[in-house]
Amino acid sequence: MPRAAVSRTAIVVGAGPAGLTAAYELLQRTGVRPLVVEADAQVGGLAKTVLYRGNRLDLGGHRFYSKSSWVLRWWQSILPIADEHDPAEHVLLVRRRLSRILYRRQFYSYPLRLEWGTLRNLGAAQCLRMFASYVAARRSPRHPEASLEDFLINRFGAVLYRTFFKSYTEKVWGVPCREIDAAWGAQRIQGLSLGRALRHALRRRCSRSDPASAAPETSLVERFLYPRLGPGQMWERVADRIRARGGAVYTGHRLVGIERVGERITAGIVEDVTSRERHTLSCDHLISSMPLGELVTLLRPPDPQLSTIAADLPHRDFITVGLLLRGMPGGMPPDHWIYVHDPGVQLGRLQIFNNWSSALLARPETVWLGLEYFCTRADALWSRSDSELQDLGAAELERLGLARRRDLLDATVVRVPQAYPAYFGAYAQLGRLRDYLCGFHNLFAIGRNGLHRYNNQDHSMLAAKAVVDALAADHLDPAAGWNVGTDSDYLERLGPRSPAAEARAAEHE
Repeated sequence: MPRAAVSRTAIVVGAGPAGLTAAYELLQRTGVRPLVVEADAQVGGLAKTVLYRGNRLDLGGHRFYSKSSWVLRWWQSILPIADEHDPAEHVLLVRRRLSRILYRRQFYSYPLRLEWGTLRNLGAAQCLRMFASYVAARRSPRHPEASLEDFLINRFGAVLYRTFFKSYTEKVWGVPCREIDAAWGAQRIQGLSLGRALRHALRRRCSRSDPASAAPETSLVERFLYPRLGPGQMWERVADRIRARGGAVYTGHRLVGIERVGERITAGIVEDVTSRERHTLSCDHLISSMPLGELVTLLRPPDPQLSTIAADLPHRDFITVGLLLRGMPGGMPPDHWIYVHDPGVQLGRLQIFNNWSSALLARPETVWLGLEYFCTRADALWSRSDSELQDLGAAELERLGLARRRDLLDATVVRVPQAYPAYFGAYAQLGRLRDYLCGFHNLFAIGRNGLHRYNNQDHSMLAAKAVVDALAADHLDPAAGWNVGTDSDYLERLGPRSPAAEARAAEHE
C-alpha cells in the first residue's frame, strides 16, 4: 500500500513492542511521521536482548506466540521462519515449549497437568485432598471474588492453590494473594481451572498446537516462534526499518515534559539522559507506552488527587542474574523455564538460554542460565551489589541441586525497573487515571506500562495497531488502546469468548 505524504508528526514514547509497532504502522499506513523517544540505550524495552561477553540474555523469556493472525503475519514479515539447521541469522525458529515447576526438588509440568508424573510425585493421599478441596470450592465458591486468592481457590481448590500457586505468586508480587486484585487472575489465566486442565490432558493426545494458527488456549500452547538471536533481534530490525522509512528513533532520551493547549497535546520536552540537554519536539499526536503514572505527572497543571494516585500506582521490579556454567549435575534440563516454588529460596524462575536458541551462547559447550528475582527498588534485594547477587544465585542453585559453585565460569546482573504493573494498592483507582487521559483528544496510551496492564507483547502490539487504525481513519479515539486486550478478548483465556468479544477480536485479525 503506498504511503501518504508526511504532513503530521507523532511523538511515540518508548521503543518496546508497543511503541515500535505504532511507529512502524504509522509509516506504513498514514501520513504521520513518528519520533520515537526511548530512555534506554537500546530498543526493545523488556523484550530487548542484553549482550554480555558474547552471551545473550532474554529478560523474562519471550515466546513469540499469538492468537492474532495479524500479529503472526507481522512478525514473519520482519523475520521469516527457518529450520533449525538453516545458517541464516535473521530468522524465527520454531520451538516446542517445555516449562516445569520445581517443588520440593521434584519437577511438575507447567502449566500444571493431570498426568502420571504429577500424580506420582504428589502421592495418592495428597491427590485425594486436592480433589476433595476442588469439589468443595466448586460447590461453595467464594463470593464476591475480590482477590486473587478468591479467584484461584474458586478454580483449583484451597489445597492445590497453597501447593502450586500461593508461594510463587507471592514471590512475584511481594504481597499476600489476598491483597492482589482478582483482575490479575482474569488478566493472565482467565478460564483455566482444574476441570479444564483435565479436558486439555485428554485433547493433547489428539492434536498439536501450531504457532502459525490462532489456537484458543494460550496458557497451554506447546509451540512458539523465537528469533535466533533473542527477542531484541525482532525489535532492532523494526527500528532499522523505521529509520529507513523516514521515522526517527532517539535512544538515550526521555520525555520530561508535555506542552498542551486545553485538551490537546502540542509538544513534548525531551532530555538527553547523558548530557541533560533538553529540546522541544512539536507534535500532532502523542502515543505513550511510558509508565502510566509518570505520564499523568507530566501533564500540567497537575490534579492533586490524580497525582497522588499516579505516584502510588505500583510496579514490581526485576533482576536477572546471568550465570555461565561448565555444566549441571545430571546434565542440562530440557526446559525453557523452571518455575521455582520452593519458599526456602528467593529465586522465582530459571531460564536455560541454551534451549531457547544455541545462538544465545558464545560457547555451545557451556550452560547459560538466567536467574529471575522479583523485588522493588526500595527493598534489600535490589540494593545488593552485583557480586552479592551473583553469590546469591550460585548458592541458591546449589541448594536446589541444580548447579555446583565450582562449575561457575562467569556471571552478570541486569536490573529492570517497573517491569510488572501490579494489581494492588492504587490499582483500584486506575479507572480515574484512564478517564483523565482519555480526556485529551490526541493522547493515546499503549503497552504494558502505558495501560498498566500485565499483558504480553502481542497484546501491546494490538493496542498499538488499534491506535494507528484510528489515526488512519482520521478518527481520534483516545480510548483506542484501552479497548484492546481486555480480559475476555486476547489475554490468557481458555474458555469461549462472548459474541461481542469475538467481533472485537475479528477487527484485529
